[in-house]
This record gives sequence, structure tokens and C-alpha cells, in this order.
Amino acid sequence: MNIKPLADRVLVKPAAAEEKTVSGIIIPDTAKEKPLKGEVIAVGKGTKDEEMVVKQGDKVLYGKYAGTEIEIDSVQYLIMRQSDILGIIE
Repeated sequence: MNIKPLADRVLVKPAAAEEKTVSGIIIPDTAKEKPLKGEVIAVGKGTKDEEMVVKQGDKVLYGKYAGTEIEIDSVQYLIMRQSDILGIIE
């Protein structure tokens, strides 16, 4: 399935959560910190007031509560506005 975000929205694939252990204790998936970075998969065309700065393939940082989680073909994605993106990782 292909998704084309509309207006100033961006489809992001979050980076995998880092595996952390504390003194040999494995942290379960439900307690893991959500990643705050990911890769842009698709972008909308922007609006007349906002030009799209990010492009497909960019590695980005986004806010902790940014975007809406969606699942496509058993893969988790976030769809968010470009303004929810804090920066591009170079």
C-alpha cells in the first residue's frame, strides 16, 4: 500500500527503540522509551503558506508526542505535520 501525505504532512518510520538493560534486567517493550528520530518515507506538497523543507530519505528528530501512529503492512509509522519535526540529522 502506498500513502501520499497531504498538504504539510510527513510520513516517518521511527528508528528502532534502543535495547537497554539495567544490571542485567531486560526492559520489556511496553516500558521502552519511544524513539525520537526516524526516516522520512513520504512528504506532502506543502501549503501556500508553508514550503516543504524535509524530503524523502531525511533523518529527522521529532517531539515526544508528535504525530499519529499508523500501521501499514505490519510496519509502524508516524504521520505528522512538518512543524512537528524539530530538525534534520546530517
